[in-house]
Amino acid sequence: MELGLYTFADVGTGIDPAQRLRNLIEEIELADQVGLDVFGVGEHHRPDYAVSSPAVALAAAAARTSNIRLSSAVTVLSSDDPVRVFQDFATLDLISGGRAEIMAGRGSFIESFPLFGYDLGDYDELFAEKLELLLKLRESERVTWSGRHRAPLDDAGVYPRPVQDPLPVWIAVGGTPQSVVRAAVLGLPLAIAIIGGQPEHFAPLARLYREAAARAGHDPVRLPISINSHAYVAETSQRAGDEYFPAYSAMMSRIGRERGWSPMGRGQFEVGRSPRGALVVGSPEEVAEKILFEHELFGHQRFMAQISVGSMPHEKVMRAIELFGTEVAPAVRKTLAHRPAASFGEPAAV
Repeated sequence: MELGLYTFADVGTGIDPAQRLRNLIEEIELADQVGLDVFGVGEHHRPDYAVSSPAVALAAAAARTSNIRLSSAVTVLSSDDPVRVFQDFATLDLISGGRAEIMAGRGSFIESFPLFGYDLGDYDELFAEKLELLLKLRESERVTWSGRHRAPLDDAGVYPRPVQDPLPVWIAVGGTPQSVVRAAVLGLPLAIAIIGGQPEHFAPLARLYREAAARAGHDPVRLPISINSHAYVAETSQRAGDEYFPAYSAMMSRIGRERGWSPMGRGQFEVGRSPRGALVVGSPEEVAEKILFEHELFGHQRFMAQISVGSMPHEKVMRAIELFGTEVAPAVRKTLAHRPAASFGEPAAV
């Protein structure tokens, strides 16, 4: 299993965007040094996040890393131009020596739509049309295409071309079955964000994905699934909870006020990090056990942890990354090395 991290580069108390971006590069450098497989950076257009252009931040990290894959998490494709997205990540791929990925999604916030002149009423149609164009762009350097929301292309050359052929494109979903089926029919890898509830309630999405992929003529075993979750690791379970809760609850409560959710209390947090909850927070042993439990549910090939949230102090984030890479990842990999290979294609019944 690939193990990695992702972040939205939150701007917290006392941390301005410039300092947050410097911290971000240090986080990616450390993740590379401790042997993690992938680092994803999200796109937002709000004052509480520092990154509106993931490819730019990832390009800075590419120059200071050697092995780690560099992904958006996510690119809000509905409100962006697929030609520019492809060019940005092809450039990142060249700079990084073939380590770039695009994780495309519709986004959890809506600020980018009015910012770039799009109608929210076209939310799903925008994503479908722009994804179609993005996939055509990676298939051929000359493209003829027309749609409703963008000027047509007539045998247009799009450059530069990436090292990887094809440039990896994942579809990120939050639980919508239609989005899962879309990824399956197109034969694209799937990233499932699990930030609440019980992970086992998301297991039907993985089954739906594999079944729809098979019906579309794709080999489900060759289509990876990523599980993306809030996570934190410290030397002890108590310390992990005490360190992560203040920043995590403040972040979730802030977003919750915008969406009509109740503020998050410590009791709700503890339920979330219980063995069957969505939060992957605890000692290295607990975090490894939960990742392995979820592997029994999903048979997934990648797990990505969102450790840096809200105003989480940088030094604590760095220590958690170190523990995740040096203790959690080796334990997970060792156990999975002895599991039957079939478990990657078919999750176990739980």
